[in-house]
Amino acid sequence: METQDRDPLKIRCRRCGIDMEPAETYFEYLGHGLHTKVPRCPKCGEVYIPEDLAMGKIADIERTLEDK
Repeated sequence: METQDRDPLKIRCRRCGIDMEPAETYFEYLGHGLHTKVPRCPKCGEVYIPEDLAMGKIADIERTLEDK
């Protein structure tokens, strides 16, 4: 996925070349699930995981598992 030069908020699907749209998406990671809205390609379903999600919620799941 790449950010377009003309609009930094739009993310384009590398596979299809069309703009991704915000969509409610379910993720399962290390046995934990979460619903969140992320950019997703309306054609192929590819998702873009923003850095704040990877460093926030997903990192929290990892810390929780490490503490067990």
